[in-house]
Amino acid sequence: MNKLLLAALVSGAMAVPAFAADYTIMAPAAPGGGWDQTARSIQEALTAEGISGNVQVTNVPGAGGTIGLAQFATQDSGNANALIVGGYVMVGAILTNASPVTLDNITPIARLIGESDVIVVPANSELQSMDDLVAKLKADPGSVSWAGGSAGGVDHIIAGLVAKAVGVDPTQVNYIAYSGGGEALAAVLGGQVTVGISGYGEFESQIAAGELRALAMSGENEMDGIPTLSETGVDVTVENWRMIAAAPDITDEQKAAITADIKKMAESATWKSILETKGWVDMYLDGDAFDTQLDADIASTTTVLKDIGLVQ
Repeated sequence: MNKLLLAALVSGAMAVPAFAADYTIMAPAAPGGGWDQTARSIQEALTAEGISGNVQVTNVPGAGGTIGLAQFATQDSGNANALIVGGYVMVGAILTNASPVTLDNITPIARLIGESDVIVVPANSELQSMDDLVAKLKADPGSVSWAGGSAGGVDHIIAGLVAKAVGVDPTQVNYIAYSGGGEALAAVLGGQVTVGISGYGEFESQIAAGELRALAMSGENEMDGIPTLSETGVDVTVENWRMIAAAPDITDEQKAAITADIKKMAESATWKSILETKGWVDMYLDGDAFDTQLDADIASTTTVLKDIGLVQ
């Protein structure tokens, strides 16, 4: 082959940009819940923006994400293409389940979003407002069954804090944990429980359709005319948050590359559109600032779980 032609071919090959990284994202919960929605939204944004050529989502439900977390930490060690969604719920589940695998065993990349929980009842419920729910809770805490996500997660924490705020022993809360928002929704719609509590996005369509009545939001702001807990006289404000993490034992260079991809995604038009559609709040934070905030959140969650009797 002509040397000049060979040189041109080699030069041209070197000029071709590297292929985008492929990713597999584990949602450590059943389909339909907040983590699943987050993982599939990341999948959508990474591919739509050309940041990744191929993104797959897997579901490993159970124990507030700690089953998936343990599997991820052991099976994907050193795999720079593996990611996992987590957040406030996982922090609580690790503590309440005394999980031997913690967030120290993976590589946190970035906090992505925040979302208020919403407290709902079936449309035919006798409970018309938070005042009605509080009165029933005070009269007989056990008569109010709460359907939410995993034990020790943000839904459970909010239920306990509501009880505590209105003078009810939070350890008496009748909380029924489900592995995902979809299962909790079915329990509420089926009249199997008194009240449901989960991320707003998981109940939004049923609220809009009139199948569920929303009593209050857990965050700082109203949404679609639904008052905050504080506005109803219950002094509780909690914002759920979700993050993305990578596998343990990856190199600093691999962590930097993943962080760059996630940051590019978080700044993209596709991602911003998803946040608006789902009512999620942009809470992006990475690097040392996220590590520091994560440590603080773990400490504060430990305190809250002790207060409501879930951790000794």
